Amino acid sequence: MTMTTKALVAGYVRSRFTFANKGELTKVRADDLAAFVIKDLLNKTGINANDIEDLLLGCAFPEGEQGLNVARLIVLLAELPLSIGGVTINRFCGSSMQAIHSAVGAIEAGAGEVFICAGVESMSRVPMGGFNPMPNPKLYETMPGAYMSMGETAENVARRFDISRKTQDEFAVESHKRAAAARENGKLEEEIIAVPIRDQKIERDGCIRPETTLDVLATLKPAFEEGGSVTAGTSSPLTDGAAAVLVVSEEYAKRNNLPCLARIKSMAISGCDPEVMGIGPVNATRKALKRAGLEIKDLDIIELNEAFASQAIACVKELGLDLQKVNIDGGAIALGHPLGATGARITGKAAALLKREKKRYALATQCIGGGQGIATILEACE
Repeated sequence: MTMTTKALVAGYVRSRFTFANKGELTKVRADDLAAFVIKDLLNKTGINANDIEDLLLGCAFPEGEQGLNVARLIVLLAELPLSIGGVTINRFCGSSMQAIHSAVGAIEAGAGEVFICAGVESMSRVPMGGFNPMPNPKLYETMPGAYMSMGETAENVARRFDISRKTQDEFAVESHKRAAAARENGKLEEEIIAVPIRDQKIERDGCIRPETTLDVLATLKPAFEEGGSVTAGTSSPLTDGAAAVLVVSEEYAKRNNLPCLARIKSMAISGCDPEVMGIGPVNATRKALKRAGLEIKDLDIIELNEAFASQAIACVKELGLDLQKVNIDGGAIALGHPLGATGARITGKAAALLKREKKRYALATQCIGGGQGIATILEACE
């Protein structure tokens, strides 16, 4: 069934993404970082803040400085009108794409016309897994894969889909090559804001390594399993960052002369075996395409999150994607993967690319820890 939607993406910005624990954003609180990004989004779009219904904010590990209901606290920190609500959403890596889906649902239900859909993660200040993980003993015994590390799942995907170390290395090199070219040619500047820190501004992505080569990657040891094929070089790095997307009703955009980057045509969620969680985008994408009345061949732009090269390659193979359409400005292996922010980044990026490249249909999709996939189909504005 085709989803008739009245929601569109009217704006997208993000912070620079930098390495966790050693990058320039290490000493920046997640709530401060998200507030900077959201304020810039409002300035960039010129939206009347009093019209905003809610801030929907994704965060994969909402603890410590990014804990409590951090979304509402960010509304206050950014000095937005008190009338704006705030809700923190957790679908692990898919959290901020879920924020966009929730906004579309609210718009379709007539429960608001203007939503900020954002995401943030400081992997420097809140560790992967949180501060005090407490697995359910019964579930851990009967299904240990539910708590399996993401690196182990990447090894499982590589084995199941027969993806060699060399193929993974080649994919990672291409990700860095594309990201470095996009940065060099100024193609990332429109989406990135400068984050002020004391007497300096963080104005440059910190994870892109243009010097990455097959020879360099070949020297790396397996990161998660002795004798395995997944290395740090073929994994997305631990990253700090934030991103925000403005989602509004089509009618509101027309009344207020807002730009339309793309319409949101369909959405989907799908579960899968947690032990191969990286394959989650496959069924989610198939469901979203069916709901949009489209086929793989109709897609012009594809933003597929690169949690690991193995899982991204497996998704490309299973879906029959054209690699020339996938992550044309580089992906998370090069740019970084601040968990709660990535969904907003790739959805906003897909929308922006439709406009920049003058194409018609885009897909944004990602895998999710615990065994899920999430996908969004976007359509160019006429």
